[in-house]
Amino acid sequence: MPTSRETILTALHARLSGLPATALRGDVLPERVPAAGLLILRDGEPGEPEVTLSPLRYHYQHRAEIEAVVQGAACDAAFDTLCASIGAALTADRTLGGLCDWVEAEAPRPVDLLVEGAASLKAAVIAVVLHYTTADPLA
Repeated sequence: MPTSRETILTALHARLSGLPATALRGDVLPERVPAAGLLILRDGEPGEPEVTLSPLRYHYQHRAEIEAVVQGAACDAAFDTLCASIGAALTADRTLGGLCDWVEAEAPRPVDLLVEGAASLKAAVIAVVLHYTTADPLA
């Protein structure tokens, strides 16, 4: 049986997979970026939980990361569209079907990457904070 953490990350990946951009999980950046863009979900860090004792519960603010990448002549517009679509997907269900207490993305910090012999890339890491509670840190 998967842990709460894995179930939540799988649900987040499924939410991102519904977008026009290609959504991967934990993969390396491929040689070619699809026209609609590329999203790579990284598991991130659960961080140190707050603990309550009666009943025993661990309250996490898990920071997952989405690497968002676009390539081509109209990088700025495509990147803006991609980031807006991520925001809309997360806003549509802030609990990922009841798995989380709250899901919230932080603002991206985009960078332009020059690629020798190809169109430049525009990319950013978007932190997504997943608030959830478990009965055991390994559950």
